[in-house]
Amino acid sequence: MTAVEASEAGYEIEKLLALHPKGFDLSLDRITRLLAALGNPQDRLPPIIHVAGTNGKGSVTAFSRALLEAAGLSVHVHTSPHLVNWHERYRLGVKGGKGKLVSDPVLADAVRRVAEANGGEKITVFEILTAVTFVLFAEHPADVAIMEVGLGGRFDATNVINNPAVSVIMPISLDHQAYLGDRVELIAAEKAGIMKRGCPVVIGQQEEEGVRDVLTSTAERLGCPMSVYGQDFLAHEEFGRLVYQDERGLCDLPLPKLPGRHQYANAAAAIRAVRAAGFDVPDVAIERGVAGVEWPGRLQRLGGGKLAHYGPQDAEIWVDGGHNPGAGQVIAEAMANFEERESRPLFLIIGMINTKDPLGYFRAFLDLAEQVFTVPIRGSDAGLDPVALAQDAASVGFEASALSSVAEALTVIANLVDEDPMPPRILIGGSLYLVGDVLADNGTPPK
Repeated sequence: MTAVEASEAGYEIEKLLALHPKGFDLSLDRITRLLAALGNPQDRLPPIIHVAGTNGKGSVTAFSRALLEAAGLSVHVHTSPHLVNWHERYRLGVKGGKGKLVSDPVLADAVRRVAEANGGEKITVFEILTAVTFVLFAEHPADVAIMEVGLGGRFDATNVINNPAVSVIMPISLDHQAYLGDRVELIAAEKAGIMKRGCPVVIGQQEEEGVRDVLTSTAERLGCPMSVYGQDFLAHEEFGRLVYQDERGLCDLPLPKLPGRHQYANAAAAIRAVRAAGFDVPDVAIERGVAGVEWPGRLQRLGGGKLAHYGPQDAEIWVDGGHNPGAGQVIAEAMANFEERESRPLFLIIGMINTKDPLGYFRAFLDLAEQVFTVPIRGSDAGLDPVALAQDAASVGFEASALSSVAEALTVIANLVDEDPMPPRILIGGSLYLVGDVLADNGTPPK
């Protein structure tokens, strides 16, 4: 554990990690058994917004929370994985204000009770932690709960929700092929598994027509009221503002606080999802939510801190946990937009785990980045060897070097650009685990 994770709850979870197998074992049998032993807390939750997708599900969760909280509603939020601290997975709603991460004693107590109810039976730690979500959300009143799928959809441990207020499917691309299939249509079928008969569905922007076909046909078969991005709702930039449109008309909004044009479609999906779930959020609350949304580790700029100190003076340092080719494309587009506004040399500091596609990720940055530095990941034992990762970057066409740490990479870049009049732009990414390491080392963990 990092120093930030050295907590009572972290200790209890580390004990579970030592006892139970790591990774995922997609099935609903174990979580269903455990929840029954706990009195089925998943049946005592407020209206649920259930979110799946390859990319964008965290952002749409953040936007949905921001919109609802701006309207004065209390909002529980479950996300995974965490960046620095286990507590980030559980945000408990506060009436009339912003929700707060669960306190350490409350989380530790819930973890112990769930582990005791499991009685030593075979289970994954993710399933235990998902059961903890249901226990916490059932025991603390709120107006709405937003739950992010961990992996896939159909057999994800969150998919014991029988009547979601709305199911949201965000952009789907290739990822986790070993679990979900090697074609986007197969992955879409797994994600579509969170749809429930007769319950509303919002389908976010999809690049692949085959993906849209799978999702829309599933919704039609289940009789789900359906909203599709580009057909029933959409958003675009106009004169420095975000214009959202659906059958109700237009909303003239500020640009999202989260950078990148891809966030326009994510914001639109959140507005539509909140409305589809039955919450009549006024336009003024939508404006406040879009302008104030926060989502750590996703195109987050490091404004200072212990680690940023190693970098060049006045450098722009960004961190982003996107880790697949689809994410690489939207992050690269964001970097290109930054370049249009202010030209700076771009350097990449990348670490990845061994279930990802480095080549597809690196290709997105060709003709944008000057050089790639690869680093190890402390937060996962599945991290790719930086030497092998540098070779992948080189095979795509980059000048690439393997280094021992992000601090060393920032120092090397500082020396490279020492006499350059324009401070560089630096992107640290390729893995949420790496972003977690960076935020912990920088002394700026999510709150």
